[in-house]
Amino acid sequence: MLKEISLGLGAALLVFALIAGYDVTPFIFLLLVGGVFLYMANARGMLKGFGNTSRPEKKQEISFDDIGGQGSAIKELKEALDFIRNHREIQSLGIRPLKGILMTGPPGTGKTLMARAAASYTDSVFVSASGSDFVEMYAGVGAQRVRKLFQTARDTAKKKSKKTAIIFVDEIEVLAAKRGQNSSHMEYDQTLNALLVEMDGLKVDDSVRLLIMAATNRVDMMDPALLRPGRFDRQIKVELPDKTGRLEILKLHSRNKPLASDVDLKLVARETFGFSGAHLESLANEAAILAMRESLKEIHYRHFHEAVDKVIMGERLDRRPNPEELKRVAIHEIGHALISEMVRPGSVSTLTVTSRGGALGYMRQNPEDDTYLYTKDYLENQIAIMLAGSSAEEVVLGNRSTGASNDYEKALQTAETIIRTGMSEMGVVNFEHLPMETKHRVVADIIKNQEQRVLSYLFQKKEFLSTVMGILLEKEKINGEEFRSIMNGLAVA
Repeated sequence: MLKEISLGLGAALLVFALIAGYDVTPFIFLLLVGGVFLYMANARGMLKGFGNTSRPEKKQEISFDDIGGQGSAIKELKEALDFIRNHREIQSLGIRPLKGILMTGPPGTGKTLMARAAASYTDSVFVSASGSDFVEMYAGVGAQRVRKLFQTARDTAKKKSKKTAIIFVDEIEVLAAKRGQNSSHMEYDQTLNALLVEMDGLKVDDSVRLLIMAATNRVDMMDPALLRPGRFDRQIKVELPDKTGRLEILKLHSRNKPLASDVDLKLVARETFGFSGAHLESLANEAAILAMRESLKEIHYRHFHEAVDKVIMGERLDRRPNPEELKRVAIHEIGHALISEMVRPGSVSTLTVTSRGGALGYMRQNPEDDTYLYTKDYLENQIAIMLAGSSAEEVVLGNRSTGASNDYEKALQTAETIIRTGMSEMGVVNFEHLPMETKHRVVADIIKNQEQRVLSYLFQKKEFLSTVMGILLEKEKINGEEFRSIMNGLAVA
């Protein structure tokens, strides 16, 4: 507002001077020179004041009790933070304080929350920045911002009469990529060098003791000089939560939500294998939104079940295929479901021809217990399920469609996994050094064997495919229990 008023007054004065007969050419010249100077200074980052680079945290304090599903990572982090809390004790033992803690792991697992909780745990000033804040095309500006970040942390701590400060840098791989990779100009390397120098300058007897915390999901991109002891002394892995961790997170995100008596969070946790903390927060929120749409005062289990589909695949779409396409979609999904039940009875959770996200229909499985190691039989069964959709189209309709392209991509990736892990006919091999012809032959053989297995079974179930197609087209969605009832020859309401 002040800027607009100043410009208006300046323009009014110039008009008044012109009317009064004054020569305003020198004033116009000075304004132009000043404008050019300000433009160049702003382009070089000299007028940003580093306000976007360093932000003292003003949000509500978060404790480790507010973070679920990361018990192991939190325990390791607390152990490192105790060096700050027990400062006098470590001095008496001659222990060098930690300078940096690097948290690595997939997006949405709570790395930023853990950094904020660390500041609360140690009663420290919290200053945050993102790696992208230091990216600048002009030489020296990124390095200057790094120095300003450290100075801001020290000044903020002194203003608040605190002895410690935590500097948190998110997406640090942007700032700390391996040096020498940007040959066009050295600004990235200068910025990283400035960070290395600042971290080397941290001392145990500083008036304000700084701890650098950073988060990344691409630790492979980072320069080794930053990862060595004496800089980032500890690396803490923040992984996707297991079933127990997911249950803990769901309880945290549903504690302020009215849940109906039929909601079993243990079952929801079981259905959400591979979900991060951010996914689970979105899941609880979407379930509440679905309940609100029905004008209900409580959230029921069906809302969580529907929210799982929404988080995975997106919102329902209004588009509806024509009748012939809808039949094909139904046959396709029933094929997936039949083979899924063949290889793992009781595995089908939902079967629908409702469009959602990029899919015209989908079949969702009941998840197994969290599994991290897979056998050859398991991988081959997964390939069979992936191929079952297009195979069912061929059995019933006589041809296939482009709707199976994503299934094929996943099947090929799974076949390659079998080869990489030494479970193919070739045994243990270096997949990267295999000739393309050999790769193609072995992958094709794996796919062909499973395709023959699937076609043989589906031809026996051709009549069943047509029967279930009629039911699915009529109801649009059937659950796993209904599907198994039809398989067992029972009527479905």
